[in-house]
Amino acid sequence: MGSWSRAGVDPSGCVGPTRMQARGPHWRRTSRGFYVPADVDNALPEQRIVEASTVLPSAGAITGWAALRWAGGVWFDGLTADGRSRRPVTVVTSTFDIRPQRGIAVSQERLDPRELTSVDGLVVTEPVRSLSFEMRYASSFREAIVCFDMAAYSDLVSIDEMVTYATGHPGWTGIPQMRKALLWVDENSWSPREVTMRLIWVLDAGFPKPLCNHPVFDRFGTLLGIPDLLDPEAGVVGEYDGSLHLEGRQRRRDREREEAFRRVGLEYFTMLRGDAGDRQAMVARMEEARGRASWAAEAKRAWTTDLPPWWTPTFTVEQRRALDQGARERLLRIRRRAG
Repeated sequence: MGSWSRAGVDPSGCVGPTRMQARGPHWRRTSRGFYVPADVDNALPEQRIVEASTVLPSAGAITGWAALRWAGGVWFDGLTADGRSRRPVTVVTSTFDIRPQRGIAVSQERLDPRELTSVDGLVVTEPVRSLSFEMRYASSFREAIVCFDMAAYSDLVSIDEMVTYATGHPGWTGIPQMRKALLWVDENSWSPREVTMRLIWVLDAGFPKPLCNHPVFDRFGTLLGIPDLLDPEAGVVGEYDGSLHLEGRQRRRDREREEAFRRVGLEYFTMLRGDAGDRQAMVARMEEARGRASWAAEAKRAWTTDLPPWWTPTFTVEQRRALDQGARERLLRIRRRAG
């Protein structure tokens, strides 16, 4: 995770500020009794997590988005869904030793010691417990789905693991929302906006669940592309175009891929960053694409989703966990362009 700053008052001034220095402009108070140099950037989620960890009692841990981030969840940035505000780091403890303070929230739900783990020196809850917290307290069940998909992106949890956890904690706050969300999750989403697009497709438009990031080949086994969303029955490809996709080289790559899909008879639609706010307009665009689609029988298609022998599937958390580090770097590298 890197080296993140925090220090208590030190009378010698060697490993922390003296009391007088702590009151000056060169140090910033993070919590009661702990300080960091004033120029340390607490916009970094890791820095905020470390600062919150200083209040942990002996029977406590970091949980929620912060624990998922610390465990390697790259999409958990500690911001609200609109990206405008910082979310507090949640500390879970079964005692009454700490109180909420700026940037730190406190949960006093039951804490099983078997759900704790140490990662790079910080005590956090296991990913299933951390994600359960996020999904149960998410602002909506759609947001709970996004939380799961992004945890699965980093292979922190699987659907089976979360279903088992929900079954074992039937009376906990938010479990009904978590169970509902688990009916719609996917282990192969590559960005939050892709999830948003998929949910408009299935929940608002009412179309069958699509394939997520599944490669499409021509009949000679040549890879045509990996669409964000694929309706294999109708023959429709859906793509989310974020700000990255507006850049010259990426825009050209996207256009070439769209042309390749259209050459083999696949219909195409895109969702832009601002489209998520107008679901009905997006539904209309999806319906139009499905109306234009060829609906060709599988035997008559110029494209296929059948994997050639040389292709290694990475669609599920289990498949990705089975890869060694070299294979992960090689096979999952393409996901970095998502978003």
